[in-house]
Amino acid sequence: MRTKKVILMNESGLHARPASVFVNEANKFKSDISIIKEDKECNGKSIINLLSLGAAKGDCITIKTVGEDEEQALEGLVKLIENGFGE
Repeated sequence: MRTKKVILMNESGLHARPASVFVNEANKFKSDISIIKEDKECNGKSIINLLSLGAAKGDCITIKTVGEDEEQALEGLVKLIENGFGE
């Protein structure tokens, strides 16, 4: 299991388009991916779950990956967030 905290710096946080981009990237990996915000944890491969977090710009989230490609998954998803989802 790998985890890393990141701060959402893009304007819309994890809403609509960024959530879709995140889910598309997450689904490229075999590992289970979870996103944790405060006391809520959700499946990082489900857009409905991501949107339910209500994660906005400036929020700190934790990405948790578990599985055979967990390290690559974590690195790829952190990079995606740090690059502002390509916005």
